[in-house]
Amino acid sequence: MTSAQRTISREIQLAARPQGEPKNSDFALVERELGQPGAGEVLVRNLYLTVDPYMRGRMNDVKSYTPPFALNETMTGGAVGEVVASGADGLSVGDLVLHDRGWRTHALMPAQAARKLDIQPGVSPSAYLGILGMPGLTAYAGLLEVAAFKPGDVVFVSGAAGAVGSAVGQIARLKGAGRVIGSAGSSEKVAHLTGVLGFDAAFNYKDAPVLQQLRKAAPDGIDVYFDNVGGDHLEAALSVFNPFGRAALCGAISQYNAAQPPSGPRNLALAVGKQLTLKGFIVSSYSHLFAAFVQEVSGWIASGELHHDETVIEGIENTPGAFMGLLNGQNTGKMVVRL
Repeated sequence: MTSAQRTISREIQLAARPQGEPKNSDFALVERELGQPGAGEVLVRNLYLTVDPYMRGRMNDVKSYTPPFALNETMTGGAVGEVVASGADGLSVGDLVLHDRGWRTHALMPAQAARKLDIQPGVSPSAYLGILGMPGLTAYAGLLEVAAFKPGDVVFVSGAAGAVGSAVGQIARLKGAGRVIGSAGSSEKVAHLTGVLGFDAAFNYKDAPVLQQLRKAAPDGIDVYFDNVGGDHLEAALSVFNPFGRAALCGAISQYNAAQPPSGPRNLALAVGKQLTLKGFIVSSYSHLFAAFVQEVSGWIASGELHHDETVIEGIENTPGAFMGLLNGQNTGKMVVRL
């Protein structure tokens, strides 16, 4: 192989399984030489990669809906990249693709593992990791199908300033919600929710007990709860739900770093008398909605009706820091790493 054919990929590996909050020593930056693509393969230079809360669960060696990350192997996750060499029909040099070989600068993979993107004018490729990708579909499917949203519903979204939560609140508003309420972790995020994203009310969960603030924001109760946080937020929602309320259980970021088993909601019995529906979901089960989701959400973006934010971190070496910042709420909207 000539020097012109050598490709060095810089990659992040899981060096140790985190105990509680992840720390820098749990990760390692390595370099790996990649060959040229064979038949049916492509070599991709990543432009953006994503960090997402679900990745914290994959760092634990426990059985779940997706296999855990292996120690001393490069981590994976969503990425958008440019094809720099191709041995496959249908993908050419210069094409932009979406794939799951993130946490590295370059990836050699089967062409079938990459989906060619038709980038819309004025839309950053990174949007396909956020509002037009997995987080956006999570919001769309979770609100409309899992929680069976109806026009006029009062909707409460926890973690509302994140990639999923901010999309949920705006989709609810665009679909005719009676009232949209969000929680976030700073006064700046609260102001962003009401001033930019069109939430009717929002509160900082650090200011006072969540139940107290939710009751004030939703004096007539809530009909839908989109849960990204769990813990005290889910407990508060159970108390404020109207009869026949529906909850889409998407995540529980408040307990991802817990070293001890968290206590469950103390008022779960309310779900019986109120005849509530509490449904957990994984977005991969709703891929059949993807085409309708992209068409509808792309229209809202083009018209300016839906706003999407990104927090962009530069450099593969800063990917662990971006991930740890995500878990601590340092992002507004989607957290991505630009390479």
